[in-house]
Amino acid sequence: MSTIVVNDEHTTRGAKVIQPRWVRVMHWINAVAIGLMITSGWEIYNASPLFRFSFSSRITLGGWLAGALLWHFAAMWLLMVNGLLYLAFGLATGRFRKKLLPITPSAVIADTKAALTLKLSHDDLSRYNSVQKLLYSGIIIVGIVIVLSGLSIWKPVQLQYLTALFGGYDVARYVHFACMAAICGFLVVHVALALLVPKSLRAITIGR
Repeated sequence: MSTIVVNDEHTTRGAKVIQPRWVRVMHWINAVAIGLMITSGWEIYNASPLFRFSFSSRITLGGWLAGALLWHFAAMWLLMVNGLLYLAFGLATGRFRKKLLPITPSAVIADTKAALTLKLSHDDLSRYNSVQKLLYSGIIIVGIVIVLSGLSIWKPVQLQYLTALFGGYDVARYVHFACMAAICGFLVVHVALALLVPKSLRAITIGR
Protein backbone atom coordinates (compact mmCIF):
# COMPACT_ATOMS: atom_id res chain seq x y z
CA MET A 1 0.00 0.00 0.00
CA SER A 2 1.17 3.55 -0.73
CA THR A 3 1.59 5.99 2.12
CA ILE A 4 1.52 9.73 1.62
CA VAL A 5 2.43 12.24 4.31
CA VAL A 6 1.74 15.81 3.19
CA ASN A 7 4.49 18.20 4.25
CA ASP A 8 7.46 19.96 2.66
CA GLU A 9 8.96 16.52 2.12
CA HIS A 10 6.80 13.42 1.85
CA THR A 11 6.96 9.81 0.82
CA THR A 12 5.28 8.21 -2.14
CA ARG A 13 5.46 4.44 -2.63
CA GLY A 14 8.35 4.30 -0.17
CA ALA A 15 10.51 6.83 -2.07
CA LYS A 16 11.47 10.04 -0.28
CA VAL A 17 10.49 13.16 -2.20
CA ILE A 18 13.36 15.63 -1.94
CA GLN A 19 11.76 18.47 -3.91
CA PRO A 20 7.96 18.81 -3.59
CA ARG A 21 5.88 19.30 -6.72
CA TRP A 22 5.24 23.01 -6.20
CA VAL A 23 8.98 23.68 -5.91
CA ARG A 24 9.72 21.74 -9.10
CA VAL A 25 6.99 23.46 -11.14
CA MET A 26 7.95 26.95 -9.97
CA HIS A 27 11.66 26.24 -10.45
CA TRP A 28 11.24 25.41 -14.13
CA ILE A 29 8.82 28.29 -14.74
CA ASN A 30 11.41 30.59 -13.18
CA ALA A 31 14.11 29.07 -15.36
CA VAL A 32 12.14 29.85 -18.53
CA ALA A 33 11.13 33.34 -17.38
CA ILE A 34 14.66 34.28 -16.30
CA GLY A 35 16.11 33.02 -19.58
CA LEU A 36 13.64 35.14 -21.56
CA MET A 37 14.24 38.19 -19.40
CA ILE A 38 18.03 38.00 -19.55
CA THR A 39 18.27 37.52 -23.31
CA SER A 40 15.64 40.17 -24.09
CA GLY A 41 17.26 42.45 -21.51
CA TRP A 42 20.57 42.19 -23.35
CA GLU A 43 18.86 43.41 -26.53
CA ILE A 44 17.32 46.33 -24.60
CA TYR A 45 20.74 47.13 -23.14
CA ASN A 46 22.25 47.22 -26.63
CA ALA A 47 19.89 50.07 -27.56
CA SER A 48 21.48 52.25 -24.85
CA PRO A 49 24.63 50.62 -23.43
CA LEU A 50 25.90 51.51 -19.97
CA PHE A 51 29.41 50.34 -20.74
CA ARG A 52 31.70 50.13 -23.77
CA PHE A 53 30.43 46.79 -24.97
CA SER A 54 27.27 45.24 -26.34
CA PHE A 55 25.88 41.74 -26.47
CA SER A 56 26.01 39.69 -29.66
CA SER A 57 22.70 39.45 -31.51
CA ARG A 58 23.20 35.69 -31.51
CA ILE A 59 22.47 35.54 -27.77
CA THR A 60 19.79 38.23 -27.53
CA LEU A 61 16.02 37.94 -27.93
CA GLY A 62 13.65 40.25 -29.77
CA GLY A 63 15.65 41.27 -32.84
CA TRP A 64 15.31 44.98 -32.07
CA LEU A 65 14.33 47.26 -29.18
CA ALA A 66 10.55 47.07 -29.58
CA GLY A 67 10.57 43.30 -30.00
CA ALA A 68 12.86 42.87 -27.00
CA LEU A 69 10.60 45.07 -24.86
CA LEU A 70 7.58 42.92 -25.73
CA TRP A 71 9.41 39.76 -24.69
CA HIS A 72 10.80 41.43 -21.56
CA PHE A 73 7.42 42.65 -20.34
CA ALA A 74 5.71 39.34 -21.08
CA ALA A 75 8.39 37.40 -19.17
CA MET A 76 8.32 40.02 -16.40
CA TRP A 77 4.71 39.22 -15.50
CA LEU A 78 5.41 35.49 -15.58
CA LEU A 79 8.43 35.94 -13.31
CA MET A 80 6.65 38.29 -10.90
CA VAL A 81 3.55 36.12 -10.47
CA ASN A 82 5.56 32.92 -10.15
CA GLY A 83 8.06 34.61 -7.83
CA LEU A 84 5.34 35.95 -5.53
CA LEU A 85 3.74 32.51 -5.36
CA TYR A 86 7.13 30.96 -4.58
CA LEU A 87 7.72 33.45 -1.75
CA ALA A 88 4.21 32.86 -0.40
CA PHE A 89 4.55 29.06 -0.48
CA GLY A 90 8.09 29.20 0.93
CA LEU A 91 6.97 31.28 3.90
CA ALA A 92 3.65 29.49 4.46
CA THR A 93 5.18 26.00 4.44
CA GLY A 94 8.18 27.01 6.52
CA ARG A 95 10.51 25.85 3.74
CA PHE A 96 12.64 29.01 3.82
CA ARG A 97 13.13 28.77 7.57
CA LYS A 98 13.90 25.06 7.43
CA LYS A 99 16.10 25.05 4.33
CA LEU A 100 17.88 28.41 4.45
CA LEU A 101 18.42 29.06 8.17
CA PRO A 102 20.58 29.36 10.10
CA ILE A 103 23.52 30.84 8.17
CA THR A 104 26.72 31.45 10.12
CA PRO A 105 30.04 32.87 8.81
CA SER A 106 32.04 30.00 10.29
CA ALA A 107 29.84 27.38 8.60
CA VAL A 108 30.01 29.22 5.27
CA ILE A 109 33.81 29.40 5.45
CA ALA A 110 34.10 25.73 6.41
CA ASP A 111 31.78 24.56 3.63
CA THR A 112 33.51 26.83 1.10
CA LYS A 113 36.87 25.25 1.95
CA ALA A 114 35.33 21.80 1.67
CA ALA A 115 33.81 22.68 -1.72
CA LEU A 116 37.10 24.03 -3.08
CA THR A 117 38.90 20.84 -2.04
CA LEU A 118 36.09 18.66 -3.44
CA LYS A 119 35.32 17.31 0.03
CA LEU A 120 31.83 18.75 0.41
CA SER A 121 29.30 15.96 0.89
CA HIS A 122 26.17 15.76 -1.27
CA ASP A 123 24.80 12.54 0.23
CA ASP A 124 21.64 14.15 1.65
CA LEU A 125 20.09 16.46 -0.95
CA SER A 126 17.23 17.32 1.39
CA ARG A 127 19.66 19.38 3.49
CA TYR A 128 21.41 22.45 2.10
CA ASN A 129 25.00 23.16 3.07
CA SER A 130 25.91 26.66 4.26
CA VAL A 131 27.17 27.77 0.84
CA GLN A 132 23.85 26.76 -0.73
CA LYS A 133 21.94 28.55 2.01
CA LEU A 134 23.91 31.74 1.40
CA LEU A 135 23.58 31.56 -2.38
CA TYR A 136 19.86 30.76 -2.38
CA SER A 137 19.07 33.41 0.23
CA GLY A 138 21.17 35.93 -1.65
CA ILE A 139 19.56 35.23 -5.02
CA ILE A 140 16.08 35.69 -3.55
CA ILE A 141 17.13 39.14 -2.35
CA VAL A 142 18.73 39.92 -5.72
CA GLY A 143 15.51 38.79 -7.44
CA ILE A 144 13.46 41.22 -5.38
CA VAL A 145 15.88 44.09 -6.06
CA ILE A 146 16.00 43.44 -9.82
CA VAL A 147 12.20 43.48 -10.02
CA LEU A 148 11.96 46.73 -8.04
CA SER A 149 14.74 48.41 -10.03
CA GLY A 150 13.13 47.21 -13.26
CA LEU A 151 9.80 48.73 -12.23
CA SER A 152 11.52 52.01 -11.39
CA ILE A 153 13.09 52.07 -14.87
CA TRP A 154 9.85 51.08 -16.59
CA LYS A 155 7.67 53.67 -14.82
CA PRO A 156 10.05 56.38 -13.51
CA VAL A 157 7.28 59.02 -13.37
CA GLN A 158 4.42 56.91 -12.02
CA LEU A 159 6.78 55.19 -9.56
CA GLN A 160 8.97 58.22 -8.88
CA TYR A 161 9.31 57.45 -5.18
CA LEU A 162 10.59 53.97 -5.96
CA THR A 163 12.96 55.40 -8.59
CA ALA A 164 14.18 57.96 -6.04
CA LEU A 165 15.00 55.15 -3.58
CA PHE A 166 17.50 53.84 -6.12
CA GLY A 167 19.05 57.28 -6.51
CA GLY A 168 17.29 58.15 -9.76
CA TYR A 169 16.68 56.59 -13.15
CA ASP A 170 20.33 56.34 -14.23
CA VAL A 171 21.45 54.72 -10.96
CA ALA A 172 18.51 52.31 -11.13
CA ARG A 173 19.79 51.14 -14.53
CA TYR A 174 23.18 50.33 -13.04
CA VAL A 175 21.54 48.51 -10.12
CA HIS A 176 19.40 46.54 -12.58
CA PHE A 177 22.48 45.61 -14.63
CA ALA A 178 24.43 44.58 -11.51
CA CYS A 179 21.57 42.34 -10.38
CA MET A 180 21.41 40.78 -13.85
CA ALA A 181 25.16 40.07 -13.68
CA ALA A 182 24.72 38.52 -10.22
CA ILE A 183 21.92 36.28 -11.50
CA CYS A 184 24.03 35.20 -14.47
CA GLY A 185 26.90 34.36 -12.11
CA PHE A 186 24.55 32.39 -9.90
CA LEU A 187 23.20 30.48 -12.90
CA VAL A 188 26.71 29.51 -14.00
CA VAL A 189 27.48 28.10 -10.54
CA HIS A 190 24.01 26.54 -10.24
CA VAL A 191 24.23 24.73 -13.58
CA ALA A 192 27.84 23.65 -12.96
CA LEU A 193 26.88 22.11 -9.62
CA ALA A 194 23.87 20.40 -11.20
CA LEU A 195 26.18 18.80 -13.75
CA LEU A 196 28.68 17.80 -11.06
CA VAL A 197 25.91 16.32 -8.89
CA PRO A 198 23.45 14.80 -11.42
CA LYS A 199 21.12 13.47 -8.72
CA SER A 200 20.28 17.07 -7.78
CA LEU A 201 19.05 17.63 -11.34
CA ARG A 202 16.96 14.48 -11.08
CA ALA A 203 15.50 15.66 -7.78
CA ILE A 204 14.37 19.01 -9.20
CA THR A 205 12.87 17.22 -12.21
CA ILE A 206 11.06 14.20 -10.74
CA GLY A 207 11.34 15.00 -7.05
CA ARG A 208 13.50 12.04 -5.97
